[in-house]
Amino acid sequence: MSTPRSVALERLAYTLAAPVLAVAPNLCPDSPVNQVVQLAGVAGIGGMFLAAKSEETGAGRKILRWAPLVLAAAIDSAAGHTTGWGPYGLDGILAAAWAGAGYVVLPFARLARSRHRPARAARAPQPVLAEAAQPSPAQPDDGADRLTRDARMLWEQAGMPARTHIVKATRHPGMQHDMTILLRASETGRPITGLSEEAVAAPFGVSARDVFLADVAIQPGRQGGPGWLEARITPDANQRRRTKPTPQERWTDKVGGPKGGAPGSELVHRTRDEVRGVTFYRAKMTDSTDTPRIDLARVCRGLGLPEDDSCVFVLIDGTEFLISAFDKPPLSAIFPATRELLTPDAKGMYVCGYTITGQPVKNMVYQHDKNAAAHGLILGVSRSGKTQFFAINMAAQSLDGHVVWLSTVRKDEKTSTLGRYIDRQGSNALWMARSLRAAKALCEIRADMPWPHDGQPHDYKPGDSRCPYQQLNVYADEFMTAAQDGDFGEFIQTDGDDLTVTGLKYGIGFNPAGQSPFTHNGFSTEMKDNLRQNSRPTIFNMGSPGATRKAAEGTMENAYDVPTIPARYAQQEGSAIERAMRGEADPENGVSTGGVAVMVMDNGRAVLMRSLYADFDTDLAELFPDEVIHLTDHEISELGKRGLWFDWNEPVRPGEFWPEPEDDGDEDDGSRHRGGGGKGGGGKRGNKSSSRESQVTSPRQALEAIKSLNNA
Repeated sequence: MSTPRSVALERLAYTLAAPVLAVAPNLCPDSPVNQVVQLAGVAGIGGMFLAAKSEETGAGRKILRWAPLVLAAAIDSAAGHTTGWGPYGLDGILAAAWAGAGYVVLPFARLARSRHRPARAARAPQPVLAEAAQPSPAQPDDGADRLTRDARMLWEQAGMPARTHIVKATRHPGMQHDMTILLRASETGRPITGLSEEAVAAPFGVSARDVFLADVAIQPGRQGGPGWLEARITPDANQRRRTKPTPQERWTDKVGGPKGGAPGSELVHRTRDEVRGVTFYRAKMTDSTDTPRIDLARVCRGLGLPEDDSCVFVLIDGTEFLISAFDKPPLSAIFPATRELLTPDAKGMYVCGYTITGQPVKNMVYQHDKNAAAHGLILGVSRSGKTQFFAINMAAQSLDGHVVWLSTVRKDEKTSTLGRYIDRQGSNALWMARSLRAAKALCEIRADMPWPHDGQPHDYKPGDSRCPYQQLNVYADEFMTAAQDGDFGEFIQTDGDDLTVTGLKYGIGFNPAGQSPFTHNGFSTEMKDNLRQNSRPTIFNMGSPGATRKAAEGTMENAYDVPTIPARYAQQEGSAIERAMRGEADPENGVSTGGVAVMVMDNGRAVLMRSLYADFDTDLAELFPDEVIHLTDHEISELGKRGLWFDWNEPVRPGEFWPEPEDDGDEDDGSRHRGGGGKGGGGKRGNKSSSRESQVTSPRQALEAIKSLNNA
C-alpha cells in the first residue's frame, strides 16, 4: 500500500524544519528565519481563536491543524532564551519531539480531509440505482436555519406528536437551551388536539415543568387559531427561577397559583420602607370580576415570611389588596394622646388612634351628616383598653363643649380619676339606673325647651350656637353586668333601650361598654341596631376571633374579615422544633395588645388600630378643657322637680323605683321591694317567678322567664 503524497510531503517538512528550529536561534538570534517562525505562531493562535468561537462543527480538528505552527514558535522562542543548546541539549530534544509528533499525527494531511480515503487495493463500490429521495414532510426545503432543522429532526424522530409540524424554532437571547417553537397542524384546517407538555418535553429531553403551551395570536402575514400552537421550552430560565426567583416570579409560583394563598392574583409591585421597617406587596386580581380570597398563613409561607399575625397584615380594597410585612409588631408602639389630636374639627371628627400603616383613625363626637348626636359601642374583655378609650373619648367630647356622665358597676382608680374632669361619675348599679332615668327625663325636658331665636323648641342640631343646651354623653361601663343586677337590672336595660332610640334627636348619646355582645347579657336587638348604625363600633380584644366576629356582626359587609387580635404580640424566634429537642423553654417576648381595637368605619370596613394612650399616672388636665361642662340651670331645675337630681350615691329612696307596699305585719322587710311599677321607672319590679309567668308580652320577657325557670 503506497503512502499518499500529502503525507510524505508533510513528514519531509517536519524533518527539514526540526534542525532549523534548534540551530537558527542559537547561531543567529536576529535571523529573519526566527521572525518568520514567530509570525507563523501568531497566525496559528489567531486561527485557533476563530475556530473556538465558530458555532460550526469540526472546531477541534481546526485547532489541531494550527497546533504545529504555535508549538514551533514556542520552541523557537525557548531556544533563543536558553544558554547555548540548553541543559542536556534541550533545544535539540524539543525540536526532535516536535518533528516526531507531527510525523505521527499529521494534522494537515489527515485532518484536512472530510473522510479517510479508501485504500487503493479496495474495490470501488458500484453505484446502485435507487429511487430519488423524497423530501421529509417534517423537514421541507424552506431555507430554515440550523436550529429549526435540528428541532424538526428531533420532532420527526418522536413521531410528529399530535400530528403537528414545527414551523420555526427561535433561541431565547442569552440562553443556551431555552427556545420557542411554533407548531402547526400537519393537515390544513385541522385543529391541534391532544398535545401535552409531556409530549413536547420528551423529544428535547427536558422536564414537563419547563414547557408552556400558549395560543398563537393572528398577526399580519401569519395565521393563528386552533390549528397553531406555541411551545416555550425554558429549562435554563426555570432553573434560575427555582433557585433565585424575582418577587413577581415567586408571587406567581407560590401565591397566585390555584394552590396559593391568593389564587388568581398577580403582584403589581413590591416596595420596601427602611424607615418604618416594612415591606409592602401590592397585588390585584387578574380577573376584575373576582373577589380576593386570601389565606394569610399560606401567603406568608409562599413569600418566605414568618407566619406571624402581629407583623403581617392584609388590607383589601375591591379587587386590589396590600400585604404589609413589618420587621417588628407595628401596633406595639405607644401613641400618646394630645389636646391637638383630640380637638374635634368642624364635622365633629377627632383622631382616636393609628393603624398599622401609620394612618390616623378618626372617631366622631356627633353625626354631622345626620344632624344628630352620636352613640358609642365599646366592647372588650378586662384589661383590653376600654377605660383608656373612655378617657380620650370624654376629652374630645369635653373639648367640643359636651356634658359627660360616667357610671360603672364597681369603683376603680381610673374611673374615679376621670370623675374629676366630667360632670358626674358614680360606681354602682343604682347610680347607673339613676343616671339613665335622668337622661331619659332630659329627652322630655329638652323637647319643650324654647330656642332663643324664635321661642320654639327644635330638635338638636350639633354645632348650632343657638341651641339652648349642650350634648350629653352617658357612659355605662360594664353595662351587661349592671343589666343583670338583681335589683336594678330591669330598669337599666329598659331605660338603656329607650335612650338609644329617642336620645339622638335631643342631643343625648349613649355609650355602653362591656365584655359580651350577646342579647341575653343586656343588649337587646333594638339597642344593638341603633348603636351600630349611629356610631363607629370599637371592639377591643374579645378573647376569641368568634366573639370578635359576633361583636362586629351587622356592622360590616363580611364579619369574617374582622382582623384577629391576639392576647399578646409575640414574634417567633428560632425553631420551636429545635427548642423542643433541646428541652428549652419558649422565649418570653410577648407585648400586650391592650389598646389595640377593631373600629368599624362608615363603609362597613374594619380597621385595625391602636388607640391613643392617656397616661393616668400623669395629670389628665392637659387633655380636658379648663372648666367642666355642666347642664343648664333650667335642665337641673326641671330634673329637681321630677325628683331626679340629687346625690345619686344616696341609698334607695322610698318609692323611687317601686311603690311602697301597704303596711302588713305578716310581710317581712324584703317585701318592701315588691309591687307595681315605679315613678318614671321604665321597668316593673315584682316577684319574678310569679309575675313573668302570669304576664309575658315580649320575646325578651319570654327569654327572661325561661332563664328564671332554668335558674340561668
